[in-house]
Amino acid sequence: MTMKKVLAGALALGMIGGAAQAKDILKFGHVGKPGSLFEASVEAFAKCANDALGDKAEVQTFGSSQLGKDKELLQKLKLGQITFALPSSVMSSVDDTFGVFEMPYIIKDREHMKRVQAELGAQFQEAANGKGYRILGYFENGFRNITNNTRAINVPSDLEGIKLRTPKGAWRVKMFKLYGANPTPMAFSEVFTALQTGVIDGQENPYAQIASAKFQEVQKYLSVTGHVYTPAYVLTSEKHYAKLPQDVRDELETCAVSTQAFVYKHAAELEVELLQVIKDAGVAVNEADKDAFIEASKPIYEEFASSVDGGQELIDTVLGLAASN
Repeated sequence: MTMKKVLAGALALGMIGGAAQAKDILKFGHVGKPGSLFEASVEAFAKCANDALGDKAEVQTFGSSQLGKDKELLQKLKLGQITFALPSSVMSSVDDTFGVFEMPYIIKDREHMKRVQAELGAQFQEAANGKGYRILGYFENGFRNITNNTRAINVPSDLEGIKLRTPKGAWRVKMFKLYGANPTPMAFSEVFTALQTGVIDGQENPYAQIASAKFQEVQKYLSVTGHVYTPAYVLTSEKHYAKLPQDVRDELETCAVSTQAFVYKHAAELEVELLQVIKDAGVAVNEADKDAFIEASKPIYEEFASSVDGGQELIDTVLGLAASN
């Protein structure tokens, strides 16, 4: 009996020791489909991190909403069930500060976005921290364009009555109501079926999301509006992330920052390649009158400036950085 106890104790100690040696699994959930910019971005980050971390920890990636839709992923971060997510538009519903990126045509190009990130990064970090999150880096969703099955969209009035899927963010809904559409917030994973069955007429997304989700198979028109540029945020939980060893956090933060260069380069390439994929699928493509959309967007800027604390200053700062050299 004594020998059994000794053996049992040794086995228990061995199991405890084995558990102590096991590397931390850091789950990264996102909504991107295979072939999407999100997938490529997250995989590049994971490779960088895993090469650097060795036996200390391992980043495992889960795309296509396997671990949940955007809102669920944000909740799972808080609960410590996943380590990272890659939210985009949904961040405007986390804190109004992120709503500045919902202002139509406020971001001109990626170089402009880099300047905004450098100038206002601390303010965005503070907003995220206030809701229990931490931003490790900035990736991209991209410049958004409209697809639908009703008509080509040249000016805002062409959207009159079109049932258009939007992400679950208040400012995008306000914007498309202003243009005359019937905005319908919906999780990205539900959009293809909704388009296919006619529950909605159209949607708006960057080419990388449109093509990887195969929306070109169920849409007739693509109107190049470029109405909003949406960053994507490498997001973690402030509380749970703090429990990771400092050396692990250092490597993760380095990779989150360094991967941005790959993301921007790949995004620019996809804009050319995937527009051709969409055209080749038989979708009619037109260039919208962006000046008409910019003119129609003034009330949304005014509302943001008047309803969000510091909103006007935020808008002025972002617009001011567009002209920087």
